[in-house]
Amino acid sequence: MAKEVKFSLVFRDMWQAAGKYVPRVDQLTKVAPAIIKMGCFDRVETNGGGFEQVNLLYGENPNKAVREWTKPFHEAGIQTHMLDRALNGLRMSPVPADVRKLFYVVKKKQGTDITRTFCGLNDTRNIIPSIGYAHAGGMISQCCLCITYSPIHTVEYYTKMAKELIEAGCDEICLKDMAGIGRPAFLGELTRNIKAIKDITIQYHSHAGPGFNMASILEVCKAGCDYVDVGMEPLSWGTGHADVIAVQAMLKDAGFKVKEINMEAYMEARTLIKEMMDDFLGYYIPPRNRMMNSLLIGPGLPGGMMGSLMTDLETNLESINKWKEKNGKPKMSQDELLIKLFDEVKYVWPMMGYPCLVTPFSQYVKNMALMNVMQMEKGKERWSMIADDIWDMMLGKSGKLPGELAPELVAKAKDQGREFHTEDPQSNYPDALDTFREEMKKEGWDFGQDDEELFELAMHPQQYRAYKSGKAKADFLADLEDRKAKKAAGKGGVALPQTVTVDVNGVKYNVTIGANNGAPAASASAPAAAAAPGEGNDLTSPLEGKFYLVKNSGDTPVKVGDAVKKGQVVCYVEAMKTFNAIAAECDGVITQICLTSGSSVSEDDVLMKIK
Repeated sequence: MAKEVKFSLVFRDMWQAAGKYVPRVDQLTKVAPAIIKMGCFDRVETNGGGFEQVNLLYGENPNKAVREWTKPFHEAGIQTHMLDRALNGLRMSPVPADVRKLFYVVKKKQGTDITRTFCGLNDTRNIIPSIGYAHAGGMISQCCLCITYSPIHTVEYYTKMAKELIEAGCDEICLKDMAGIGRPAFLGELTRNIKAIKDITIQYHSHAGPGFNMASILEVCKAGCDYVDVGMEPLSWGTGHADVIAVQAMLKDAGFKVKEINMEAYMEARTLIKEMMDDFLGYYIPPRNRMMNSLLIGPGLPGGMMGSLMTDLETNLESINKWKEKNGKPKMSQDELLIKLFDEVKYVWPMMGYPCLVTPFSQYVKNMALMNVMQMEKGKERWSMIADDIWDMMLGKSGKLPGELAPELVAKAKDQGREFHTEDPQSNYPDALDTFREEMKKEGWDFGQDDEELFELAMHPQQYRAYKSGKAKADFLADLEDRKAKKAAGKGGVALPQTVTVDVNGVKYNVTIGANNGAPAASASAPAAAAAPGEGNDLTSPLEGKFYLVKNSGDTPVKVGDAVKKGQVVCYVEAMKTFNAIAAECDGVITQICLTSGSSVSEDDVLMKIK
């Protein structure tokens, strides 16, 4: 009898691999019936990873979205699955154990069947607790091997890891080839090795970008793979995934049993996806991400990250060129920046201990590489600015690095008095739900069905607060208006800059778009009285991003009148999903804090005054 291979539509990752945002809940529920009518999917990836955060970023409740989005698939007998980041849960930074436990209870009750757990360091100490948490919450535990290509990441390395996860009780194994750089023969051998340990369900996830993945899909299926992740037009290929039509035809021709595709329903879903892109999502999908590019083989950056990378790179390029223009130097093109970034990733990755290039560590390596490029372009030294989250990874606080940290980084850590960690990573992040419960009560916020609103605050504190205040939606609408205005201006439409008024739940925000000669294009803030200028030295931002006084909700922020010492961390600029510590440049007293938490900042903006 022919071996059956089943398909999973990675609908969430299709969007994340293409651009910055995912559809609204009304768009998701509209497309669900067409996906079901296609008749070829046994699984659909509905949420997880960036899904929760991007909902909050544009002012939508992710709990409502997950419940409504998973419901039609359950009714049709299609399993739903989500991506989670083990120690980091659904975010970029580590999560307390009590929040991780609540995570699986909430997501199961909301309608998610399978949790796909991965650790970007492939540290099983971070993954194994999630197996127990998933089972306690009633979910199927699928554990990932994050596939990359290096002298360390061998077939033997991954076989040993799979054996450990299987012995720990996981229900399924996922070969998470997040950058699509796994070599076909390598993956086939690994699949056979896992099946020899136990005839466990194996699901293969890959991205099309570098060009290996069709061959890889065929090899893993020949070796016994049970499920294959696929995409569909108009979001297949490029930095996304192989299209289900091509994969189905290839496997059918090779003698596998596969389901037929209802092409009428396929075209209906395709049309609806295109409508979503025309509505607003297309403004966040760089055209370059719709192309395959074998240059990605070198840096090995994951497809899911490339979507946001190309959008964020616009701002980074503006920052570099703004400095170059100010200093009389020729501007840099996006292609020049991209090649410099790719080359720098290849340089820093081994030095940083070969963390798997998957969220959040792909962002850490990319951010470090990009920060190095930006600093060196401005005449500064490599490694001159390293974010706290990146240090935590290199010091072992998030888990054990697969490789060794470069001697110069070890020396830099010791010079700065930083400690290396070998303990269980979870021990560094104590339980915190009680603190968040108190905040919910103080604010008068509803805990939500099954404590789902409590979970959302605990998992995404900064984004949730911005969502509740209306600021997140205002910022998103401001940015969208800016992109629309720029597009119109490019076609002979409205001239820039201009000011528009954005209404969020009855609160009006004045938004200036397309101004500041290449500074962040749009920002929105509620009307506030102008503060009287303080005395003292300006503490300026070294990069563009969002200003925060603290990184964690339990931290005590500095305030006007506080005495600070030179080198003391007084605030943060969050950029590229990492918090960059900003230290006082002199001893003194804070006389003015120039911004509110969550405000957008440009490079060289004054953050505080210290006398």
